[in-house]
Amino acid sequence: MTLSLPRAEARRIALAAQGIGRPRPASVGTRQVTATLQRMRILQIDSVNVFSRSHYMPLFARLGPYDTGLLDAVAFSRRPRWVESWAHVASLVAADDWPLLQFRRDDMRRKYGSDAWADAHRPLLQWLRDELAERGPLRPAEIDHDARKGSRGSWWGWDDVKNGLERLWLFGEVAIAGRRGFERRYALSADVLPAHALDRTVPRSEAIAELVRRAAVAYGVATAADLADYWRIRDRPAVLSAVNDLVDTGELIPVHVEGWHSGGRPARAWLHRDAARPRRIDATAILSPFDPVVWFRERAERLFDFDYRIEIYTPAEKRRFGYYSLPVVVGDDVVGRVDLKADRAASALRVQSAWWEHGAPADAAERMALELRAAAAWQGLERVTVSRWGDAADALSTALDAERHEHPRAPRDDSAPSPVGG
Repeated sequence: MTLSLPRAEARRIALAAQGIGRPRPASVGTRQVTATLQRMRILQIDSVNVFSRSHYMPLFARLGPYDTGLLDAVAFSRRPRWVESWAHVASLVAADDWPLLQFRRDDMRRKYGSDAWADAHRPLLQWLRDELAERGPLRPAEIDHDARKGSRGSWWGWDDVKNGLERLWLFGEVAIAGRRGFERRYALSADVLPAHALDRTVPRSEAIAELVRRAAVAYGVATAADLADYWRIRDRPAVLSAVNDLVDTGELIPVHVEGWHSGGRPARAWLHRDAARPRRIDATAILSPFDPVVWFRERAERLFDFDYRIEIYTPAEKRRFGYYSLPVVVGDDVVGRVDLKADRAASALRVQSAWWEHGAPADAAERMALELRAAAAWQGLERVTVSRWGDAADALSTALDAERHEHPRAPRDDSAPSPVGG
């Protein structure tokens, strides 16, 4: 039997599964950070730092203001409990989950372990292994080799030392033993990961099946494409086989979601049997572009009717919404987007553009204003300013101005250009 779900209920299920809309704790410690990470299972890393590093933002969306040092302690220490892995691209995963991604590392070795670059640099790769074995964790800047003075590799303009370290990381021979700023410290995996994670072997089919199951829990309700994208699994037959097995055991329930279509037909979707089905969600959250709620753009459009693209690489004069626009959830829907920039020299959070989506409730501006105040305080910024760009800018500026007297006034930033953000 196939259940039918209204689209609004699917939204609530999806948000609840991700922990959006849960009451925020009065104080946040390691326990709350770890529990939130366990709920998501994965945290994507990205280098853009216009407002905040993207991997810090999903925790803020769920927990409110928190000490980012708590995440650093569990993820970027010498012996981290959460480690960097190529999962949903570069991401943090629990150290105990390392074996589940061995098939991904095997694929990377087949792809990059015997190409022209690897064949030409085998002596360098062995030298890097020996250097890390002798000296322990190192940043690329701490490694002195003639290859650092040579030609730049094809990956992001890296020199050969950085290129070699990244390949060894993709293969699993090297792990990340913390960061200095955003610069990685590389070490042999045995010097970072617990022995039980390195010694355990999970066959490819079992690993994919378990990752699909975890994606189903993390999403609540999902299509096969959603489940595959959560871990960027390209093997569709293996994903569908895992889904069918979960249906046979009763863990997944086939559903039709109102408005979800594929190829002109109702899309096949599945509800996890343990998914919460709240009648109401009353969230206010600013999302990272790489938050699991919106990172798969097709799913964001199905769930929220939200057409989302970040415009970092779009020429300024052609941007519709701004350099780094962030989705805003109010209630149980994405109702707007804001392009934020932390101007640390001026101690100001700049709202460079603000836009409404369909269905914004009457109090959306006031709720967004409160969340922006919290975001500014979280980043150690004293005030919030709003530019003139976007159809939500006036309402947001008014809402900020109308807040309680103890908050600083949010001046209107008339110097911001009207059609261009960034």
